[in-house]
Amino acid sequence: MAEAKLKQEIAESRAEIEKLMEQMSSSMHAVHKDLSLRSRVPNWSGAENVTSLEEFLPSMDRAAIIGI
Repeated sequence: MAEAKLKQEIAESRAEIEKLMEQMSSSMHAVHKDLSLRSRVPNWSGAENVTSLEEFLPSMDRAAIIGI
């Protein structure tokens, strides 16, 4: 009798764990950041608008500070 009750509780617990894992996976989305220099330096990526060094270096400092 106790063994059957224990098996039932384990089955219910497993079902609850699976349900919670599904909820967690649906609410969390992976975020991928492009940290390559190619995305940071327009001239390397072939962009027509070239950023001067005076504009580029402060933007890199800001990105490093805020953790982009």
